[in-house]
Amino acid sequence: MPLSRQKKEEIIEQVREKIARQKVGVFVGFSGLKVEDFSVLRRKLKKEKGEIKVVKKTLLRLALEKAGLDIDPKELIKDEAAIAFGYQDEVSIPKIVWQFSEKFPQLKIKGGILESRFVGPEKVIELAKLPSREHLLAQLVGSVSAPISGLVAVLEGNIKGLLSVLANCKAKT
Repeated sequence: MPLSRQKKEEIIEQVREKIARQKVGVFVGFSGLKVEDFSVLRRKLKKEKGEIKVVKKTLLRLALEKAGLDIDPKELIKDEAAIAFGYQDEVSIPKIVWQFSEKFPQLKIKGGILESRFVGPEKVIELAKLPSREHLLAQLVGSVSAPISGLVAVLEGNIKGLLSVLANCKAKT
């Protein structure tokens, strides 16, 4: 059954609002992907405070135009179109989609939106390969604390050496 004009306008407005709120968006083609597998992807994205929306290409194009982006989804996606939105950070959603596309080749990354600009699939995959925020913070803490730990070890070595010499002197007397 065809959608009414009012329903189409509601969908366009919903998608435009999601585009305005998102930190990252990933366009995917999912032709041939089973419904159960798509549901698994949907649940994984939801755990990371993201979502995926299946939208007709014409409605997606209109929503992108309303959001001020000049992207034609017909050029991106030939068959079924979906866009995964990430609201929390720029890395987690592309990472989930990329890992899922590695497991299910029917899901194809077609591009994305980052900082209100279109990026190609290569950039989305590059973004997905970045370490997580927690991992980067742990590396930073390790880098900052390494010189201090080294200094403590050197000073501790001098004290242990002095105690060893004193213990030997005491044993000889």
